[in-house]
Amino acid sequence: MRVLLQARLDTGKTNDVIRSGKMPQVMQELMEAFKPEASYFTATNGVRTMFLVFDMQDSAQMPPLTEPLFEQFGAQVDYTPVMNLDDVQKGLSQLK
Repeated sequence: MRVLLQARLDTGKTNDVIRSGKMPQVMQELMEAFKPEASYFTATNGVRTMFLVFDMQDSAQMPPLTEPLFEQFGAQVDYTPVMNLDDVQKGLSQLK
Protein backbone atom coordinates (compact mmCIF):
# COMPACT_ATOMS: atom_id res chain seq x y z
CA MET A 1 0.00 0.00 0.00
CA ARG A 2 1.28 3.45 -0.89
CA VAL A 3 1.75 5.49 2.29
CA LEU A 4 2.64 9.09 3.05
CA LEU A 5 4.79 9.47 6.13
CA GLN A 6 4.98 12.91 7.69
CA ALA A 7 7.70 13.30 10.32
CA ARG A 8 8.02 16.54 12.28
CA LEU A 9 11.54 16.60 13.74
CA ASP A 10 12.37 17.98 17.17
CA THR A 11 14.61 21.02 16.62
CA GLY A 12 16.99 20.36 19.52
CA LYS A 13 17.56 16.69 18.72
CA THR A 14 17.93 17.42 15.02
CA ASN A 15 20.42 20.22 15.74
CA ASP A 16 22.48 17.72 17.76
CA VAL A 17 22.55 15.28 14.81
CA ILE A 18 23.54 18.08 12.42
CA ARG A 19 26.30 19.38 14.73
CA SER A 20 27.67 15.85 15.14
CA GLY A 21 28.18 15.66 11.38
CA LYS A 22 26.05 12.50 11.18
CA MET A 23 23.06 13.99 9.36
CA PRO A 24 24.11 12.87 5.83
CA GLN A 25 24.69 9.31 7.07
CA VAL A 26 21.42 9.21 9.03
CA MET A 27 19.45 10.53 6.04
CA GLN A 28 21.08 7.96 3.74
CA GLU A 29 20.15 5.16 6.16
CA LEU A 30 16.55 6.41 6.32
CA MET A 31 16.27 6.54 2.53
CA GLU A 32 17.69 3.00 2.26
CA ALA A 33 15.18 1.76 4.84
CA PHE A 34 12.09 3.45 3.39
CA LYS A 35 13.02 3.26 -0.30
CA PRO A 36 10.64 6.16 -0.99
CA GLU A 37 9.23 6.84 -4.44
CA ALA A 38 9.29 10.52 -3.41
CA SER A 39 10.80 12.48 -0.54
CA TYR A 40 10.30 16.13 0.38
CA PHE A 41 11.76 18.28 3.13
CA THR A 42 10.33 21.55 4.44
CA ALA A 43 9.24 23.34 7.60
CA THR A 44 5.69 23.05 8.92
CA ASN A 45 4.46 24.93 11.96
CA GLY A 46 8.02 26.12 12.51
CA VAL A 47 9.73 22.71 12.64
CA ARG A 48 11.74 20.65 10.18
CA THR A 49 9.44 18.22 8.44
CA MET A 50 9.97 15.37 6.03
CA PHE A 51 7.39 13.75 3.77
CA LEU A 52 8.11 10.31 2.34
CA VAL A 53 5.87 8.41 -0.06
CA PHE A 54 6.69 4.72 -0.01
CA ASP A 55 5.21 1.25 -0.44
CA MET A 56 4.34 -0.37 2.89
CA GLN A 57 4.09 -4.11 2.30
CA ASP A 58 3.08 -4.96 5.87
CA SER A 59 2.09 -2.90 8.90
CA ALA A 60 4.79 -4.79 10.81
CA GLN A 61 7.26 -2.50 8.99
CA MET A 62 6.12 0.44 11.12
CA PRO A 63 8.26 -0.22 14.23
CA PRO A 64 11.62 -0.73 12.47
CA LEU A 65 10.97 2.20 10.13
CA THR A 66 9.64 4.61 12.75
CA GLU A 67 11.84 3.94 15.78
CA PRO A 68 14.93 5.62 14.28
CA LEU A 69 12.84 8.76 13.69
CA PHE A 70 11.68 8.73 17.33
CA GLU A 71 15.09 7.92 18.79
CA GLN A 72 17.34 10.14 16.69
CA PHE A 73 15.03 13.09 16.01
CA GLY A 74 12.30 12.98 18.66
CA ALA A 75 9.93 12.99 15.69
CA GLN A 76 6.16 13.17 15.67
CA VAL A 77 5.10 10.75 12.94
CA ASP A 78 1.89 10.28 10.97
CA TYR A 79 1.16 7.59 8.40
CA THR A 80 -1.56 8.22 5.79
CA PRO A 81 -2.62 5.86 3.00
CA VAL A 82 -2.45 7.74 -0.32
CA MET A 83 -3.16 7.12 -4.00
CA ASN A 84 -1.63 8.30 -7.22
CA LEU A 85 -3.75 9.01 -10.31
CA ASP A 86 -3.59 5.39 -11.49
CA ASP A 87 -4.86 4.21 -8.10
CA VAL A 88 -7.73 6.71 -8.16
CA GLN A 89 -8.74 5.65 -11.67
CA LYS A 90 -8.58 1.97 -10.70
CA GLY A 91 -10.76 2.65 -7.65
CA LEU A 92 -13.25 4.73 -9.62
CA SER A 93 -13.58 1.99 -12.22
CA GLN A 94 -14.86 -0.30 -9.48
CA LEU A 95 -17.76 1.98 -8.56
CA LYS A 96 -21.19 0.91 -9.70
